[in-house]
Amino acid sequence: MLRELEIKDILLIDRLSLQFSSGLNAFTGETGTGKSILLDCLGFVLGARGQALMVRDEMERGEVVAIFSIENHDKVNLILDDADLMKSNELIIRRVNFSDGRKAAWVNDKRVSPEFLRNLGENLIEFHGQHDERGLLDPKGHLQLLDQFAQTAPSLNLVKKAFLSLKENQKALDALSKKNQELAEEEDLIRYNLEEISNLETYSGEEAELDSKRRLMQNSQSIRKNITEASSFLERDAAEGQLSNAIKLLEKAAQNVENVLDEPIEALRRAEFELQDAQSGIFDVLSSLSFNSEELEILEDRLFSLRGLSRKHKLTVDQLPEFERKLKEKLTFLENGTKNIEGLKISYDEALNEFIDLSKSLSKERQKAAGLLDTMIEKELKPLKMERARFKTEINQASLNEFGQDSVSFTISTNSGSSFGSLIKIASGGELSRFLLALKVCLTNDQKGVSMVFDEIDRGVGGATADAVGRRLVQLAKKNAQVLVVTHSPQVAALAEKHFVVSKEIKNEKSLSRVNEIRDEDCVEEIARMISGDRITDEAREASRVLISGASSA
Repeated sequence: MLRELEIKDILLIDRLSLQFSSGLNAFTGETGTGKSILLDCLGFVLGARGQALMVRDEMERGEVVAIFSIENHDKVNLILDDADLMKSNELIIRRVNFSDGRKAAWVNDKRVSPEFLRNLGENLIEFHGQHDERGLLDPKGHLQLLDQFAQTAPSLNLVKKAFLSLKENQKALDALSKKNQELAEEEDLIRYNLEEISNLETYSGEEAELDSKRRLMQNSQSIRKNITEASSFLERDAAEGQLSNAIKLLEKAAQNVENVLDEPIEALRRAEFELQDAQSGIFDVLSSLSFNSEELEILEDRLFSLRGLSRKHKLTVDQLPEFERKLKEKLTFLENGTKNIEGLKISYDEALNEFIDLSKSLSKERQKAAGLLDTMIEKELKPLKMERARFKTEINQASLNEFGQDSVSFTISTNSGSSFGSLIKIASGGELSRFLLALKVCLTNDQKGVSMVFDEIDRGVGGATADAVGRRLVQLAKKNAQVLVVTHSPQVAALAEKHFVVSKEIKNEKSLSRVNEIRDEDCVEEIARMISGDRITDEAREASRVLISGASSA
């Protein structure tokens, strides 16, 4: 509920502080005094884009502060929680417009963006009027309004989950079908590439192994010469023979020297064994170097083939085995593609059937609620002097979406026998205002916490009809805690819990708007002015008192 509104240096207002109450709060005054400015200021502090510059002439900045009571306002508290804003039962919003056009806003002393402010504002105050294209007149919101009235949230949540599942199944099916089609178009190439790689039977590390062998073969002649020459120094006529002779001489000497030469002889014998092992290893190497030029040619052809294939696919040779594995996977996928697609189609059909069943159930709830809403609104229209008007909630089939398969539109017929059409196209100004009021009375249900603002919704009506409008506004205020109304109707003003008069004065040759709360006899005088005009008569005062006294029965 809006508790206070403070305005400083905005448009025609220099200083203003207003305190509001629950129930019906009415603003009256002559045309042109600035009643619409109050609504502009209220919209501005709640994030409305509005005018680029609202600062009063010659001022550096203007600001609006709105203070709300948000006790038990769950949705607003959730928005504040998500933004990590300090919470209490009081919400303070301040927005500043600088003379250079810049704007800034704070919620509970924390700087916020215009988008956040608009989201918060939409959950604090609803604005309604003859040009309410974003509210009840917008067909895009009629489905949501009907769902709120019908309290379809549990069924709607099931439909939304089913639609999400349906979309996921559709996405998976589309992706699989697309991939299968792409692979089918490449099948011949895949099979050719796979055969080409498979015939090589390559493995990771083969290139390095072959390259090492090739270098060895290319240098084998000089290597073999060096190894052969080295081997000659180790043969029996060389080192091996000398080592053997040395051992024999030492053994002969050891016969005359007890144990002294045992260790040296044993070491030489070990050396003799090591020398024999070395000779065996050298022989093996020489054997391995025994190849002809044809072997080298075969090895080089193999390397050439491997490297050519790797360049063709822009891979390293070591990546070819992995590429071969992926090609095999593609062929397997392609061979199983039809079976996989059929499986996903079955899952999709199951999800579709579940969605359709849930949507049909939701549609039945909406149809039932629509009939009740139509009856309630037509009942509301009668005291508003629209006995011949008819209201119909049209529910048509729409494409599948997260809200089911329904499109909803509120339509009216203002005269007997005339066809139904959209609210904004068929109703006149006064009729439209009353339709909006009847809609709001019926759609509000037990909604709490959101204040409502009606801008001259009683325009074009008077007498008993204006009284009926006022009583419906009081009814809304009782349901929803607070209604603010700009009105030219004395019948509506007489029903207000709080009455504010907007006037204009000239100060230092500049026009300023003033807003004053009035009570008791001042209320009598203002309502009498609304009845009789500039010249207030005693009869008008008496009529004013009658209206005020009758307000207690509202």
